[in-house]
Amino acid sequence: MPRRPMRVTDAERAPLATALRELRARTHVPGGFPPAVLEEAERAARRPRMPAYDATDVPLFTIDPPGSTDLDQAMYLARRDGGFRVYYAIADVGAFVAPGGALDREAHERVVTLYYPDLRVPLHPPVLGEGAASLLPDHDRPAVLWRLDLDADGNVQRTDVRRAVVRSRARLDYAGVQRALDSGTAEEPLSLLREVGRLREELERTRGGVSLNVPEQEVVRRADGRYALEYRAPLPAEDWNAQISLMTGTAAAQLMLTAGTGVLRTLPAAPESAVARLRRVARALGVTWPEAMPYAVVVRALDPRHPQHAAFLQECTALLRGAGYAVFDRDRPSELPPPADPVHAALAAPYAHCTAPLRRLVDRYTSELCLAAAAGTAAPEWVRAALDALPAEMERGGRRAGEAERECVDLVEAALLRDRIGEVFDGYVVDVVESRPTAGRVHLYDPAVIGHVEGDGDGPPLPLGRRMRVRVIEANPGREKVWFAPA
Repeated sequence: MPRRPMRVTDAERAPLATALRELRARTHVPGGFPPAVLEEAERAARRPRMPAYDATDVPLFTIDPPGSTDLDQAMYLARRDGGFRVYYAIADVGAFVAPGGALDREAHERVVTLYYPDLRVPLHPPVLGEGAASLLPDHDRPAVLWRLDLDADGNVQRTDVRRAVVRSRARLDYAGVQRALDSGTAEEPLSLLREVGRLREELERTRGGVSLNVPEQEVVRRADGRYALEYRAPLPAEDWNAQISLMTGTAAAQLMLTAGTGVLRTLPAAPESAVARLRRVARALGVTWPEAMPYAVVVRALDPRHPQHAAFLQECTALLRGAGYAVFDRDRPSELPPPADPVHAALAAPYAHCTAPLRRLVDRYTSELCLAAAAGTAAPEWVRAALDALPAEMERGGRRAGEAERECVDLVEAALLRDRIGEVFDGYVVDVVESRPTAGRVHLYDPAVIGHVEGDGDGPPLPLGRRMRVRVIEANPGREKVWFAPA
């Protein structure tokens, strides 16, 4: 499920930073790493298990937000007869983490990297996640190197994956890539990222899938000293980059399904009640959704730079709830049978998480399973022994990440409005409680805050889908969510 990304631009000087630190302490978020974990990480950083295959001649590059140092992926794209070749290098965490060791046990406790508006709580110690295991430029690194051969329409024709020594040549950021593409100064590998990305988007559209690119919410301080919460639309280059990752994840799923042992990322189709609710939200936000039009078509027509469309994209994440992991093992068909429906509903294809091992535990296991499948060998016993517990572990990690996200959203929204109790804002009603039609949720035009609204129990029902003026009656960071009353 896409997260609701949020960023604080001046966190160090803002009072909001203090509230975020208190939030992490209150929710018992892991802090520093134990000494035994740090010692093992230092040793592993000095002596990683380097593979024999040398692919340092492939001029890979990374694309990440500015300042990122935990670089999971590097790529290179080239033309080939009748199509394209994509090299996609994934950080090989398995070259550093010994099964059953202190690092491994700590990773199973943390499960995922946790993101807050002002910082992140990493899965691995920085000496690995931001150093020796990260695909930083101008350093030889162990990697899981995917080679995907595509036809002229972007369909994957051949897949190869193996361990390799790689060397990234450049660390790029999305804005710089977009400028180069828009100005026509991009070299061919970047131009091919756009070309292949668009082809993959069209294939996704054809099979009925949709990649939900949720706008980032950004907390900024305005000239009058007040905070504001605004949306930042993702750049096209971010979408094309995501398509390379999704393509690799679908290739990984096919490899494991063919081999008979693996772990898939799954998502059931959204229930009709969730779709009906989203239709109500669409009406509330003025989003055109003809009765016969599929959800995926509606989403693709949205412009995330439009405030109402950005708000609707935030609401669309509700249809992606229920995602999980399915494990299967051909040697234990009664205990771990193959999934009855391996298709991920949002992508309309089988899919696996495999491209972010520095930030997500399951990806390390997926890499090992795919390496074995491509080589025609059995998966390592330590991997197969861990399969049973992986779904529950990932669910626990996802639940913790989701709670952190919700707490951060509530805290930031309350912080923005705590000094504005009694003020009146324009908004639109995006949801109404069926059993209590005078209660629901309202989305302000500015700042981009979503809060609860409670009217008089004997008053008229909330005007779903219509503009409404509301007064702030509660905004207590860390203790209460934002509450409004009809103005």
